[in-house]
Amino acid sequence: MIYKNMAKTEQLLNRIAELEKETGVKRTVFAACPNSIALIRAAFRAAKRNNAPIYFAATLNQIDGDGGYTGMTQKEFIKTLEFEAKAINYKGMYIAAIDHGGPWLKDIQAVEKWSTEKAMAGVKKSFEDAIAAGYDLIHVDPTVDINVPKGEVIDIDVVVRRTVELIRHAEDYRRANGFAPISYEVGTEEVHGGLADERTFDRFLVGLKEGLKEAGLDDVWPCFVVGKVGTDLHTATFDPQVARELTAKVRPYGSWIKGHYTDDVSNPEEYPLSGMGAANVGPEFTISEYDALAELETEEKALYDEGKVAKLSNMTDTLNSLVHKSGRWRKWLLADEQGSDLNELSPERFQWIVKTCSRYIWQHPEALAARQSLYENLDRVGIDAEEMLLGRIEHDMDKYYNAFNLIDLNKWL
Repeated sequence: MIYKNMAKTEQLLNRIAELEKETGVKRTVFAACPNSIALIRAAFRAAKRNNAPIYFAATLNQIDGDGGYTGMTQKEFIKTLEFEAKAINYKGMYIAAIDHGGPWLKDIQAVEKWSTEKAMAGVKKSFEDAIAAGYDLIHVDPTVDINVPKGEVIDIDVVVRRTVELIRHAEDYRRANGFAPISYEVGTEEVHGGLADERTFDRFLVGLKEGLKEAGLDDVWPCFVVGKVGTDLHTATFDPQVARELTAKVRPYGSWIKGHYTDDVSNPEEYPLSGMGAANVGPEFTISEYDALAELETEEKALYDEGKVAKLSNMTDTLNSLVHKSGRWRKWLLADEQGSDLNELSPERFQWIVKTCSRYIWQHPEALAARQSLYENLDRVGIDAEEMLLGRIEHDMDKYYNAFNLIDLNKWL
């Protein structure tokens, strides 16, 4: 696969399109959100075993100049990917990307109510750091504005203007410093972004095309446009008809539709059949990691009862307590839960929020100590806890490699 002067993500998408013409097989790129080291390791293991590419979509909350909640800067993230790929001799393609890069999408900016100028400047610096580190793609998403009254939708012309401004800044920085071409993703699946409305979606595409041309960026166009394809935080049914309609809108521009909130989707096999270019999966694998730790803890307690463990790790109690103390769970409360304490929620909602929000505290010293204690207790009786945990996450990734028709794709790249 040789495409001169073409960004890596476009190379992959173009090769997939070529293979479809040759074989009739449709494919969708699988993207995982790297919210823990365990997830990164499991993703590379799954990619190697399935002989397929892996795409990492990292939010600025996860990875940024301040370390994010993973503890990694952009440069450290790229080095980590290189190290983990080399550790298992994975030689296939992998992509590093920013997910939802825009003002006020980093929690601290919204909590501290940063001004527009400060928030935009912060995003630009994050983009620079990502480009310098070696990222392959940036999702430019200025669809959040804390100054817009609650319940109202941001003006699509503002979204277009800020999208162009951020792309122009990224391109100016990239070109001035001689970095390799990168890809872009635009839009959002969130209703507050306005793109869930068909007419607004069309206006956005036309406005973006005109805006980039006026900015002297005729040669720049996003390979992905995020589409509202039925899935959201609490809906796991993909709408193939909507996906086909949106795909028909963006393909003439040279873009593909990208799905977000693909977690636990009930019909993943419909993604490639509907022409979806790629799909992000995030919280599902955080829950996989939490559940794996809980299963290991059950084993640990059984060993304790048998007198084979001196002191319990209290793994899940530690995670639950740290999630509560973090306060970051409040952003996931439903409308009728606002003002409630975490412990006042129904057992089902408590469990979902604790599991989903564990990603925020994986790197907390108390969480790390509890995990180390759990692993050591099991290791003493010959149980490889790390292997079991990675295997659980890896297994949960397999359904996407299979449903998206990605098995053995690397041999054609």
